[in-house]
Amino acid sequence: MLSGLRSALFFAGFFAITPPFALLIFAFWHLPYGVREDTARLWCRASLLWLRICCGVRHRVIGLENLPPGPAVVMSNHQSAWDTIAYRTIFPARLSWVVKRELFRLPFYGWALKALEEIAVGEQSPRDALREVEGKGAAHMRSGRWVVIFPEGMRVRHGELGRFLQGGARLACATGMPVVPVAVDSGYCWSTQDWRKRPGLITVRIGPPIETAQRSPVEVSRLARDWIEAQLTDIGTARPGRTTHAGLQ
Repeated sequence: MLSGLRSALFFAGFFAITPPFALLIFAFWHLPYGVREDTARLWCRASLLWLRICCGVRHRVIGLENLPPGPAVVMSNHQSAWDTIAYRTIFPARLSWVVKRELFRLPFYGWALKALEEIAVGEQSPRDALREVEGKGAAHMRSGRWVVIFPEGMRVRHGELGRFLQGGARLACATGMPVVPVAVDSGYCWSTQDWRKRPGLITVRIGPPIETAQRSPVEVSRLARDWIEAQLTDIGTARPGRTTHAGLQ
């Protein structure tokens, strides 16, 4: 009962602050991109603070020293909406996200995504989607922005790891940029199966960059997935009272 009340209070505040911030970002469309990005980052910080106050959800980041000085492709597993909120506060660089184009149609949130110039992928064939990610992503990276992509293509339950699609690895290989692998266990506190939030500590682990020179997208994707899988296993083992991720595929 208490968990439900605290979660309801969080969502009440979350949905109250989201429209004003989204309208601000949209209103700043013709200002420099950094203004819109900083506004979005402020919304994310406010949301995480409110989540901690209401639901006791905290997080820690391990491996910030692994971030390269220049643009990179961030490839992360994806367990909950928490990832999309927190990553904008964790990574110091200007970010571009690969998102489904249908999200642009959402009131407020979708308008903000448009103003932030996210890389939208429609319901075209997989080959056309890969070309779109590669073309738009390369243009963004040439301007100094990083690209964040969830290669599983969807949110996956805590304790599982999905098959990796090739879009992020292809983009990195085509541009010669490194891949930064990231492992996160956010589904422990913010489940895809339950609207209630569970108090606890979310761990985000950032790995050493994977250089793409002389490597194929298949190899880069495999290296990123193997590293993430190992970290999720370790995080699961270290969490008190939790089983390991031995069943990951």
